[in-house]
Amino acid sequence: MALYEVLHDTTYHYDSAVSLSQQIAHLRPRESAGQRTLAHHLEISPVPAQRSERRDFFGNPVTAFALHAPHRELAVRARSRIRVDLPTWPEPAKSPPWEAARDHLRDGLSGHAPLRADARDAGQYRFASPFVALGDEAARYADYALESFTPGRPVLAALLALSARIHADFQFDPAATRVATPVAEVFAARRGVCQDFSHLMIACLRALGLAARYVSGYLLTEPPPGQPRLIGADASHAWVALWCPGTGWVDVDPTNDLQPGSGHITLAWGRDYGDVCPLRGVILGGGGHRVDVAVTMMPVDEGEVSLRAADAPD
Repeated sequence: MALYEVLHDTTYHYDSAVSLSQQIAHLRPRESAGQRTLAHHLEISPVPAQRSERRDFFGNPVTAFALHAPHRELAVRARSRIRVDLPTWPEPAKSPPWEAARDHLRDGLSGHAPLRADARDAGQYRFASPFVALGDEAARYADYALESFTPGRPVLAALLALSARIHADFQFDPAATRVATPVAEVFAARRGVCQDFSHLMIACLRALGLAARYVSGYLLTEPPPGQPRLIGADASHAWVALWCPGTGWVDVDPTNDLQPGSGHITLAWGRDYGDVCPLRGVILGGGGHRVDVAVTMMPVDEGEVSLRAADAPD
C-alpha cells in the first residue's frame, strides 16, 4: 500500500478578456478496487457562476463549471490524497490465447454466445474512436501487432511483448507531436510521448479485434540522487488497459515498458485522450492564449502540502 498527494495546477493566460467559459475537468482520481481517494479539493479562480459534479458515460468523476464574468486568466488547482494498493498481476503464460479473447467478445456481441456485463461494456473499446482512427491504416497496425501476437500465444504474454517492442522501436520526443497528432503520423515518425504511444498501442490491439482503453493518470518519478523533489516538475501520464476474458482489465505502460504498480494513479479512462483530458471546454473571446501546467506527485511522508479532512470530498 502506498499513500500519495498529487498537486495538479493548470493556468490559462488569455491575450484578451474571455466573456464566457464552459469547462469540464477530469481531475478527481477515479476509485477502483486498488485505489481510493481519501481527500480531494478543486479550487477554481475566478469563482464559477455554475458548478456541478457528476459521472461521465465511462463512470469517471467530472466537474463541470461555467464562468460568466470577463476574465483574462483561469486557474484550476486540484489537490488529492490517494491510497494505492499494489496490484496483483495475473500470470501472462496462463492467460487464454489471444484469438480466444478476440472471439469471446466478437461472438458474444453478435449474440452467438453468452456474455457477462463486464464483457459487454468492454465491447465499446474494440472500435475506432476520434483519436484512434483505424480506416486504411488498420492493416498496418495489425501487421505490426502480429509480430507479437503469434498464433496461439497467451494474450497477456503477447500484450507485454507488444509493449516492449513499442518501447524499443519508438523514441520519446516531446517536440515531435501535438495533442491532435494522428496515430498514423506517430507510427510513421516513430517518435512521440505517452499519449501517442498509448494511442498507437490501442490502435494495434483494436486492429486485431481486441478491446483496449486509454487510461489517464499520474506516474511517480524520482529526483536525482541527493536532490530534493521539485514541486511542479512532474506531468500527467497515460497508459493502456486490455480486456482479458476471465481476468478483466489488465494495464500496461508502453512508454516505460512496465506493468503499472503502486506508483501509478488512475485519473480516468475512456476510448482515447479526448474522453479523459484533464481540462477541456469552450470559450467566447480570449484571442490567443498560453497555458501553464504544473504537476507534483509525492509520497505523503515527503509532502509539504497537507489536505485537511474538510477538503474531502467536495
